Amino acid sequence: MDSVDSARAHHRHAPRPRRRSLAYAVLTAVVVVTGTATGAALVQARAQNGAAAQDRARAMASPSPGAVSSPAPSPASEEASVEPVSAATSVNRTKSLADAMDSVAVAARGNVSVAVLDLGSGESASYGDGSFDTASIVKVNILAALLLQAQDADRRLTAQERARATTMIEDSDNAAATALWESIGRADGLDAANARLGLTATEGGDGALWGLTQTTAEDQLTLLRQIFGTDEESQLSEASRAYIQGLMGNIAAGQDWGVSVAGSAWALKNGWLPRTATGLWDINSVGRVTVAGEDYLVAVVSNGNADMKSGITVVEAAAQAAVRIMAVRG
Repeated sequence: MDSVDSARAHHRHAPRPRRRSLAYAVLTAVVVVTGTATGAALVQARAQNGAAAQDRARAMASPSPGAVSSPAPSPASEEASVEPVSAATSVNRTKSLADAMDSVAVAARGNVSVAVLDLGSGESASYGDGSFDTASIVKVNILAALLLQAQDADRRLTAQERARATTMIEDSDNAAATALWESIGRADGLDAANARLGLTATEGGDGALWGLTQTTAEDQLTLLRQIFGTDEESQLSEASRAYIQGLMGNIAAGQDWGVSVAGSAWALKNGWLPRTATGLWDINSVGRVTVAGEDYLVAVVSNGNADMKSGITVVEAAAQAAVRIMAVRG
C-alpha cells in the first residue's frame, strides 16, 4: 500500500442531512454471491415513511433509545424486480445464484462477492470468494466492537461515544470513525471482538487505516447476523443490536444506495474508496432488506470498479440477483 493510498484510506464526503426513518424487525438469514452487475439505479433517495414500515417498526422489540427505522420505497419501488417466483421443485440455491450472476457483467479488472441469508427459511447460498477492502462498511464492525467492550465493562456508551457512533454510521463521518477506532484499540481491538463475533476472515487495517481492513462477503454476513439475529445467535445484547439497527436504518440521504435497491425496507451501511495506485474503486454495501414481507441479510463487496457510479451499478445488480434467487420458493 503506497503513501497516497494510506492518506486516502478514509473516503471523504461532505455531511448530508439525515432523514429519520422507522426501525425494522430483526432478521435471521444470510447468502453469498460473487459476480458482476448490469445497469441498476445509482443513488435513490427515499424521503417518505410508509404506513407499512411503521407497522413493522411497532412490532420490533428493541428498547434502545438509539433505535430508529428505515424508510419506505420511493414511488418507483424496485421491489417488483425481486418478486418471489413460484417453483414446483426444490431449488438449488448455489446453482441458481451462479446462473443469475452469469448475466452480470463485471469489469475486466473487477471482482464482486455477495452474501445473503433468508431469515424465514434459513436457506443460504454463495458464489465467489476472496478478500476485499472494507472501506466504510467497517464502521459497523467498529461500533459492534465498541458495544461489546462496553457490555464487558457493564457500562453504557458515553454521550461522546454515542454522538460519534451516530455520525459515523448515519453520515459515514471519518473523523468519528478514527476516534472510535482508537478507542477500541485499533486492529487488535477489532480482531479480538471479531473472534467472539465469529468473523474468521476479517483482519483490521494497519495503524490508523481502518478503511483498509480486509474482509469477505461471508464474514460480513456473519456480522449482520450478530446484529440482526436473536439472543441465542448473538454476542451482542438486545439493546446493542437495536442501537446498531436503528443507526443503519437512518442513513443520510444520498448514501442509501446499494442493497436497498433489492427491497422495500432496509437498514444498511455503504463504503466507497478510490485507490490511487490503480485509479479503481472499492464499492461495498451491507444490510437487511425486506421483500414481500420476507427479510434477507445481504452483503456485497467489490473492487476494481472504473468509478463510483459503475461500482454502485455492480453492487446493486448483485444484490438484486441474490435476493431474487432466494425469493424462489421450492
